[in-house]
Amino acid sequence: MFNVKVFITLRESVIDPQGTVAKDSLHKLNYSEVSNVRIGKYVELTIENTERNIDEIVNEMCEKLLVNLNVEDYRYEIEEVVAQ
Repeated sequence: MFNVKVFITLRESVIDPQGTVAKDSLHKLNYSEVSNVRIGKYVELTIENTERNIDEIVNEMCEKLLVNLNVEDYRYEIEEVVAQ
């Protein structure tokens, strides 16, 4: 079994209105040290053992459903769960 953590962020060239609002709010709360905020998504997947390539599976899921490739980038981490 595999635990997969997918991190999805807006591309650097895309304006992040949520991030701007969060940064402005942090400044109002006296956190003036914050110079930029980018808001993203985090997805956790549990994938059962398979003969298919796990990287291919994760990339397919991201590119077909989880990520808007026009404006978002993604990266992921795969952790194999060893039964004890």
